[in-house]
Amino acid sequence: MAARTKTAYTDVDVPAFIHAFVTSEQKRADSFRLMELMQQWSGCAPKMWGPTIIGFGSYHYRYATGHEGDAPLIAFSPRKAQFSLYVTVPENGDRELLEGLGTYTMGKSCIYFKQLKDLNLDVLEQMCKAAIKHHSENGTSSC
Repeated sequence: MAARTKTAYTDVDVPAFIHAFVTSEQKRADSFRLMELMQQWSGCAPKMWGPTIIGFGSYHYRYATGHEGDAPLIAFSPRKAQFSLYVTVPENGDRELLEGLGTYTMGKSCIYFKQLKDLNLDVLEQMCKAAIKHHSENGTSSC
């Protein structure tokens, strides 16, 4: 039996999730602003992926092992301690863009930041658009 991914699209209302999950007024305002920006950059409406990830668009992936699934093109989560940002930048441009992004830390597969004002939004836009272009050129992507 194949393993199911936990990060699957759900039909939970995104604004309702933000109002229920995010307790800080600043984080709530940042969440709505980031949602607005990512929708503008992607041209895709926000949708919930798993219990806490707000994603925009989707793409289908398939690994050499045979594991495959769907994931959002770009996404974020307003976690309790800090935001998690899910933006895959093609390897040839990731270091240069990351250097200009602002104040953040890196995890294995995401970028963590505390407030939207900590990031250079022009650089974030470039990163998001590069991720969308990469997924569009290398797989099946859609809104």
